[in-house]
Parts: sequence; structure tokens; C-alpha cells
Amino acid sequence: MRLHALEVTAFGPFADTVRVDFDELGADGLFLLHGRTGAGKTSILDAVAFALYGTVPGARAEGRRLVSDHAAAGAVPKVMLEATIAGRRLRIVRSPEYERPKLRGTGTTKEKAKATLTWLDGSGQNLSRHEDIGEVIGALLGMSAAQFFQVVLLPQGEFAKFLRADSKERGALLERLFDTTLFGGVEKWFRERAAAGAKKLAEQQKKVDVLSAKVDAAAGIEAGADADPVGWARKLREDAVDTRDSMIVALDTARDAERSARAELEEAVALARRLERRAAAQSELAALDATADERAALAAERAAALRAAPVAVTGEESRRA
Repeated sequence: MRLHALEVTAFGPFADTVRVDFDELGADGLFLLHGRTGAGKTSILDAVAFALYGTVPGARAEGRRLVSDHAAAGAVPKVMLEATIAGRRLRIVRSPEYERPKLRGTGTTKEKAKATLTWLDGSGQNLSRHEDIGEVIGALLGMSAAQFFQVVLLPQGEFAKFLRADSKERGALLERLFDTTLFGGVEKWFRERAAAGAKKLAEQQKKVDVLSAKVDAAAGIEAGADADPVGWARKLREDAVDTRDSMIVALDTARDAERSARAELEEAVALARRLERRAAAQSELAALDATADERAALAAERAAALRAAPVAVTGEESRRA
């Protein structure tokens, strides 16, 4: 934001119209706003704040009339500010609520606060509603009135107190000066998250300890007090995988040997059965050989009987005749 000109009438301590040319003051760089107490230094800043947001900082906005007590009767209090904000040049004119003499009769009547915003760059719609102007200024500056007063217009006298204060008082001043409620809430949230994380970590550590004890019992090996349980368990797992792979290879070899032995056994059983049949046949053959003479005699008798059979039949028939 760059201020170009400020004009105040019947505002604060200024009874008449006063104009400040900021372009001329800032031509050589920084400038200092100084003067005796009550000269109106703070009122200049109040006028800038009032032009932008329609209010003034802190306690100065409470219980205080913005209209000058020294202005002539009927004078219209007004603040005009020309500025460039976010690359847009504009003019804001505001009049606070005030009492003016009645046009007829005696007494006063209340005039409502008024405001206008004019775009000097020729683009955009000029505004005359307080709410619309407030939204535009807030969007261009990126901060609310309270934030503007905390960041841009430090309350008078608070900085000197800050320099003289100890660390505790300085913290309290900073909290009041910059309204650190939000940041305190964020800090509290982080503390609570950290505490919850620590509690969860402790619970998980207990689970790790229990699992580590189970692994100790299963492996029959103690990890040691300083060992990383996760790394130790990972090493045990890797060793177990290597052992498993070796056992798988040994099992495959044993199965191959079993298949070979089973085949040899089956072949041996078949051979034994053949040998048994051969032995039985040989035994039977030997028995037959032992009775060969007897069988030959029987065969001769049988043959003789067969030869004698016809003669026997003829003799029998002769006797019957």
C-alpha cells in the first residue's frame, strides 16, 4: 500500500481542513511524523485508519467522538484518502456520524456516517455502501481492521513498554499487542498432539516389548538390553528364512532319495517273488525226479493191463456161453 494524499476536516483535533501530501513527503525516502503532545500525530494515523476501515485503533475508538470539538457549528467532518493498494489507485471519502444544527428551529439532528470509494484508475464500479467498501479494502490489503491495527499501526506507548519489560511482561505485551490467541491455540494443539503421539508411542513400545519377548522364547536367543527389537527381529527372520530355504533343499533331496529307494525296494520285492516261484518250481521238479522209477513202473503196469483187457473180455464171454 502506498499513500498519496490525506485530507481531514473537522476530525479529531483538526477544526479546519488539513491536507498531507505523502507523495511529496516520501519523495526522498522515509519521513518522520513528529510534533508536541496533542499536536495531532496520532490523529493523522487515526484518519488513515478511519478512511480505510471506518474505525480507529484500540481504546481510541471507545468513548471518543471522532468529530472535532473545535470545528465551527455546521462543519461536516470528513476524511479523504488517496492511495494505491495492490496496484489499484483509489480515493476513499468517509464522514463519521455527527450532530448538526437543525435547518429549522433549534437543536441538532443526527447525520449518519457516509462513505464512498472511487477508482481513480478508471476500472471497476465505484462504491457507496460501508459493507462493500470494507470487503474491497479487506481483500486488497489482505487483513481485517484488527489485524491492520496490530501489524501496521502499533498502539502508542506499547513499544516503549515492550523495550523496558522483562521476558514475562514482554510476552504478555506481545500477546495483547498482536492478539496471539490463535497462535496459542495452535501451540496448544501441537502440545496435545505431541502428548497423544508420545502416549501412542509408549503403547506401541509395550507391544514391541511383548512381541520381542515372544520372539526370544520362540528363537531361544535373547536380543540383549541395547538391541533394537525391530532390527533384531528382522535379523532373526532373515536367518529363519535362510534356514527354511536350506531345509527345503534338504527335504527335496530326501524325497528324491526316498523315491529312488522305493523304486529299488519294489524291484527287489518283485525279484524275490520270482525267486520264490523258481524255488518252488525247482522243488516240485526235484520231487517229480525222485518218483520217476515208481511212475515208470506204474506206467508199465498200466500198459500191460491195457494189452490184457481184450483177452479177459473174450474169456468171460466164453464162460457165459
